[in-house]
Amino acid sequence: MIEVLVVEDEPIAADAHELYVRRVPGFAVAGRALSAAEALRSLERTRVDLVLLDMNLPDMHGLEVVRKMRAAGHPADVMAVTSARDLEIVRAAVSQGIVHYLLKPFAFAALRDKLERYREYREQAAAVDAVAGQQEVDGLLATLRGPDPARLPKGMSPESLTAVAGLVRGAAGTGMSAGEVAQALQASRITARRYLEHLAEAGAVVRHLRYRGAGRPEVEYRWIPGRAGT
Repeated sequence: MIEVLVVEDEPIAADAHELYVRRVPGFAVAGRALSAAEALRSLERTRVDLVLLDMNLPDMHGLEVVRKMRAAGHPADVMAVTSARDLEIVRAAVSQGIVHYLLKPFAFAALRDKLERYREYREQAAAVDAVAGQQEVDGLLATLRGPDPARLPKGMSPESLTAVAGLVRGAAGTGMSAGEVAQALQASRITARRYLEHLAEAGAVVRHLRYRGAGRPEVEYRWIPGRAGT
């Protein structure tokens, strides 16, 4: 299990983040902290693999928490979960090695997608002692990347693409049809198929024909193992 420390000063938001984490297979909540000081104390006494870190804590900025973590030798990865949209903060987060930056407010699907990407990254990293070349390095790092909004066709949003990708990835081995995705997202079948076809063209999913009875076969989309997104 990947042990997660939820650091969030708003109790209601902290409750929601804990609930979300528990809903993702392979993750467990190691603890919660409502302040930076409490978070640093928790890191000293509890095994933590990933910190879901709010940037705007009452006693210290999230980036300072990361600096103190590294100075103390804490190896836990960090995912920023924040409403901070300042470009300088985003750049500073990248420079400090924060693995994901998730803006509030967000739906469960958005956090689930990033957690699943992080889990895939850890699994791939644990499977090898060294990389054979640049392609393996690029593939490992690509596991953490999300959809690129600049590459999306007009009328498609990265949030919806992330939600569709998360659904199909969660159905690994069985796949999902456009109708099933549409029902899960409460969207039209045409909209769902458009996102699924985009994922297929990007090489993130593969199409299969699903035969049920004597009727016309249905197209099913299955996630390609090891793929991080579009």
